[in-house]
Amino acid sequence: MADTCTCAAAPVLIFPCSGGSNVGQIANQAAVELTKEGVGKLFCLAGIGGHVESFIESSKGNRLVVIDGCPTACAKKIFDHVNLPVTDYIVVTGLDIKKNHNFDLERKDIEKVCAEVKKRLQCNL
Repeated sequence: MADTCTCAAAPVLIFPCSGGSNVGQIANQAAVELTKEGVGKLFCLAGIGGHVESFIESSKGNRLVVIDGCPTACAKKIFDHVNLPVTDYIVVTGLDIKKNHNFDLERKDIEKVCAEVKKRLQCNL
């Protein structure tokens, strides 16, 4: 009998919306930083949206973290369209970060999104 748990958590794939506003770019930068920290792996939303079968197949069975910038939910809708279930969903404007077109991103906003993703991953293990 094993002394430790032998089950492994599914790999975490992170899909930011990367939209054309500050919140889309905050989502993207948070995903980059979470990848650098080893929290998960930034993955290609365009590949999913483009119905690239290898991208869709390699996403199945993983924890899929989707970070949308705003309630328009473009990234989430892409997953709904290809019938891939999202396991963890964050909307940047839902964290009291206002949407605008100023691309001088605030460090505190990126950190807030990273902290929220980490919190959700811990809560849903």
